[in-house]
Amino acid sequence: MKERILTGWTITRALYLVMGSIIMIQSILNHHWLGVVFGSYFVAMGIFAFGCAAGNCISGNCSMDTNQHSNKDIPDTEFEEVITK
Repeated sequence: MKERILTGWTITRALYLVMGSIIMIQSILNHHWLGVVFGSYFVAMGIFAFGCAAGNCISGNCSMDTNQHSNKDIPDTEFEEVITK
């Protein structure tokens, strides 16, 4: 956990931390408690590097295995035309 917090800082991650802090401070000053929750989510993304703050949305690290389901096992389907009167 300590290594995750201290390493891998990017501009995006720093922006999440700064903007989340600004949202939290403004929400506290204006007594908008839902804004504090909203801001703390972005601060947590910046500190703990999860979600888009970790760079997973842009760099493609969340790629899915496309070979998991192959089309080889699907049998050919025959269709019948239905004519209505």
